[in-house]
Amino acid sequence: MPFDRPTLAEVRDQIRRDFNARLPGADALLRQSNLSVVADVVAGISYLHFGYQVWLSDQLFVDTCETAFLERWASIWGLTRKPAVAALGGVAVTGSPGATVPAGTEFQRGDRVRYQAPDGATLDGTGNATVAVEAESPGVAGDAATGTTVTTVGAIAGVTATGTVAAPGIGGGADEETDDQLRLRLLARIQSPPHGGAAADYVAWMLEVPGVTRAWVVPRGQGGGTVVCYFAMDDAAHPHGIPTPADVAVVQAHLDTVRPVATQVFVLAPVAYPINVTIQTLTPDTPDVRAAVAAELTDTLYRHGAPGGTVYVSWLWEAVSLAAGEQHHTIAAPTANVTLAPSDLAVVGTVTYVP
Repeated sequence: MPFDRPTLAEVRDQIRRDFNARLPGADALLRQSNLSVVADVVAGISYLHFGYQVWLSDQLFVDTCETAFLERWASIWGLTRKPAVAALGGVAVTGSPGATVPAGTEFQRGDRVRYQAPDGATLDGTGNATVAVEAESPGVAGDAATGTTVTTVGAIAGVTATGTVAAPGIGGGADEETDDQLRLRLLARIQSPPHGGAAADYVAWMLEVPGVTRAWVVPRGQGGGTVVCYFAMDDAAHPHGIPTPADVAVVQAHLDTVRPVATQVFVLAPVAYPINVTIQTLTPDTPDVRAAVAAELTDTLYRHGAPGGTVYVSWLWEAVSLAAGEQHHTIAAPTANVTLAPSDLAVVGTVTYVP
């Protein structure tokens, strides 16, 4: 039976009536009565105690506890909050053969994000070198695609001031794991304990990597003894959360340290597959309703999406129906369920509205 916390007025009224029941001739209901004042004071303290009990009961369960207790529950189950991680990669520079990029050299992007070269580099006989760099500040903001222009902070003798991010890009940057993300990992750990290399284990291992928010596994995806792993990084600045080659390399390296020795693991980035939707007779057809429709469609594909799955038209009907303010509509396209290729991940494409 659930506990219903009484209101302050209910506690105060109960104490006053208790006074009246135990003190014949007294009337704690009178405004100027001393017993009324005492009842108010005791009720205030009791109400705080009830509040503490309600708060404490929330901390007893993983799905409702607050930050400090969530981290304690996680530690009991062997999990820790994923920290913010600085992005890593390389910068291609040119200049005079034999010129040196000193250790500690800083490079800066156009938006003032900076990278540091811990070890420096020496240009080869053709005047080229790839300098290993690390973002100075941790987080997804440090990720950069191949070809992104960077400049040296200060002149370096014999080295051109402008360089470019080398393949496969600067990646692996991640923000600190949020409470909601840690809670989901903890619930998954409790509900799906390790099984020595089961599919759920690979999902858990991928989610251990900072920045990874969703993960999928295809057992025997490349034949017997193989496992194909896909993942997404929805909090990164990547379109649709599709990871970069640099991100794939980070996850591959992590799985190679935890996978069973007899299993060959292939880590791949899913391919975004846009689902174009045509909505007819949306009522009311207002900017706010359209924005709500777009949000619901995105949320639906986020929750149901998986590489190689099927997008059911009924999901799209339901998503539009859930949009705040929507009264009725018709999905004119797609008219049939969409079956995806093994590596395709459904994302919202163009949403078209027709009368």
